Amino acid sequence: MTIFALKGSLEEITPAQLGEQTCSAVFITDSAHAEETLRTANITYEGVISLRDVVFCKIESQPFCLAGTLSIPKLLDIRGSRHRIQFFIDNKNMVIIDDEEFSLRLVQRIQRSRHNQGESREHFIYNFFSEFMLRDTELLAEHEQKLMELEENVNDGKTDDFLETITPIRKELLILRSYYDEIMDLGRELEEDENGFFEKKQKKYFGTISDRADRLMGRTVHLLEYATQVRDAYQSHVNAQQNKNMEFLTVISTIFFPLTLITGWYGMNFQNMPELKEGYPGVIALSIIVVIVCIIFFKRKKML
Repeated sequence: MTIFALKGSLEEITPAQLGEQTCSAVFITDSAHAEETLRTANITYEGVISLRDVVFCKIESQPFCLAGTLSIPKLLDIRGSRHRIQFFIDNKNMVIIDDEEFSLRLVQRIQRSRHNQGESREHFIYNFFSEFMLRDTELLAEHEQKLMELEENVNDGKTDDFLETITPIRKELLILRSYYDEIMDLGRELEEDENGFFEKKQKKYFGTISDRADRLMGRTVHLLEYATQVRDAYQSHVNAQQNKNMEFLTVISTIFFPLTLITGWYGMNFQNMPELKEGYPGVIALSIIVVIVCIIFFKRKKML
């Protein structure tokens, strides 16, 4: 269990020093020590603590606390496993349960990089959420760049492995859209503060969280629409290529059809068939004329 005192800067303290603190504290622990940590923080939670069951980002009001969960996609493996966190907030303290030490690393990054590290629980929550959403704009920019490259390849006729490339991108964007929507709702729930745990003037931080998630979701929706446009362009290219192939086969079939007919006529070998004894110079000449006429016709129609 790691304890940080919230008094302008995040200061790590020991359980023995906790009783001497008059300010709020943030407890970071794992599932094995969750119940013990909740007792130390004087937070009463009526429910089951299980990180394995965390699948959404949400928060709910309990009689004596706010209980929330975070299911955060890993930036290097969005479609794979997630960071799963449970957190509890009362009118003074906050407990974060995380088996991967992801939350502890976030707090340490806040200590290193932020001047105002958390003079209040509201500010700390804002910093905490902002820290794990810090690189999301960069991630969406990378997806946009990939889509632009795919569009250029389609325009250049380079469509090899197109579906294998765009399908994972669309899946990741769909996951991120749902994730940002959940964060946005969670921020609004914090801002509503049904239990009255937060100071009114500090609730602006939760609105900022919702606004940031809303902007990220808006950009994600835009990229999904862009991905649909790129896929439509690819489908149009494939259809045009298929039409060209069918057109070519039609031209070939049209050229060879009269030749097949002539061959059928003169291949019967009846006794009084014209030119049976003298050979087939007329047939050959007629076939050449037919081919030339067909080629001239198709060139004028711009089919060759």
